[in-house]
Amino acid sequence: MHTSSEAATLAGGCFWCLEAIFSHMKGVERVIPGYAGGSTIDPTYEQVCTGNTGHAEAVQVTFDPTVVSFKDLLEIFFSMHDPTTMNRQGADVGTQYRSAIFYHTEEQKTVAEKIINEITEAKVWDAPIVTQVTPFEGFYPAEEYHRDYFRRNRQQPYCRAVIAPKLSKFRQHYADRLKG
Repeated sequence: MHTSSEAATLAGGCFWCLEAIFSHMKGVERVIPGYAGGSTIDPTYEQVCTGNTGHAEAVQVTFDPTVVSFKDLLEIFFSMHDPTTMNRQGADVGTQYRSAIFYHTEEQKTVAEKIINEITEAKVWDAPIVTQVTPFEGFYPAEEYHRDYFRRNRQQPYCRAVIAPKLSKFRQHYADRLKG
């Protein structure tokens, strides 16, 4: 990570979806799926799936703020998952699938709160946004088999039914933000 890089830690349901989308974005240097927001030290996927560790499936995005801003990342984040369902994304249910922004700086907190207010005022969603905005306290990378999951498992039913349509939506709506 060079000195101008920043980190963003975001949870929006399944980390495979967020990884697939953000890894195609200009200015994003690295995306690591993992776990944030819980109390267990270095949890496993199986532990997180129980809902007992307090962690959310999340991605840690390393980005170049001279190319893509934190605000840009959040605009994509809010358009690629449902921020109005508490502890749920589609068929995935549990606290590990909550919508959350784990801010690294006070500036990130301010930007996150501002975007949530803008989306709320614009009535983009029919229900209130329940995305948590909480301080970053730690991130644990997921097991190796979760990394680059979509690229390695495109034919898997979940990838075809859930991730592929989100990635297609991203490519259509944000063509100008795709890596070359």
